[in-house]
Amino acid sequence: MNKIIVGLGEALWDCLPEGKKLGGAPANFAYHASQFGFDARAVSAVGKDALGDETLKEFDAKGLKYVMPHVDFPTGTVAVTLDAEGVPTYDIKQNVAWDNIPFTPEIEEAAHHCEAVCFGSLAQRSEVSRKTIYQFLDSTPASCLKIFDINLRQNFYSKEVIQESLKRCDILKINDEELVTIGRMFGYPGLDIENKCWLILGKYNLRMLVLTCGTNGSYVFTPGELSFQETPKVKVADTVGAGDSFTGSFTAAILNGMPVKKAHELAVKVSAFVCTQDGAMPKLPEEFTKNNQ
Repeated sequence: MNKIIVGLGEALWDCLPEGKKLGGAPANFAYHASQFGFDARAVSAVGKDALGDETLKEFDAKGLKYVMPHVDFPTGTVAVTLDAEGVPTYDIKQNVAWDNIPFTPEIEEAAHHCEAVCFGSLAQRSEVSRKTIYQFLDSTPASCLKIFDINLRQNFYSKEVIQESLKRCDILKINDEELVTIGRMFGYPGLDIENKCWLILGKYNLRMLVLTCGTNGSYVFTPGELSFQETPKVKVADTVGAGDSFTGSFTAAILNGMPVKKAHELAVKVSAFVCTQDGAMPKLPEEFTKNNQ
């Protein structure tokens, strides 16, 4: 097995007003990383149901590899409603397949060959998947880049899960609203945005902290250096998966040896493009991918 990039956690169907679309942050991340020439896998679980079969069929159609054991729980679904600006609200069904990801020999094998892994807080809402995520992270090579894309959803997170994840990651990806929540939770609500980020970067000895602020730009904090990029103005179809495309392309660029500022520029362009498309997994234009492999 080559070195691989893994999106680890939820695989689910976003049930949007116009119909259902395959989603889940880890699968979105893996799909976008794969477009930069990496051997990427989505690691999760699906149910022994028609939706589970459809999930794998859809991944096959998109050419995305996966490690997805079948379990005795229904395949995950999310009811998504969009506001006038195309910004989604989620109703995430509980006790589904991705809440019950087993640590199988195949998943362990993927961990042993992992060059980068992205995980979030959502799939840690259940003990079974949380345990599998930690076992996976503990089984990766020392050189593996671990990205914690925090993705706070509804009330499916706790201080303990976030602290444990911060201790285990190299890069934190967070948005401005999540930063406010974390600031309150960790007891430093008064600090401004940048100081909060520098504090978290130092406290958890992170290699990078990526902060996205919607239309107000994005930042990458690394020890001693700060990169800022404006958000391009585009005609938004929906913002579903835009953040995951940012993380996937940024990770691919960093692994390809690109300087942080250049990787940041590329990630901003990619996520702006994804906002102009329906759904989370559009094919990226060659101008983004061909010179960045």
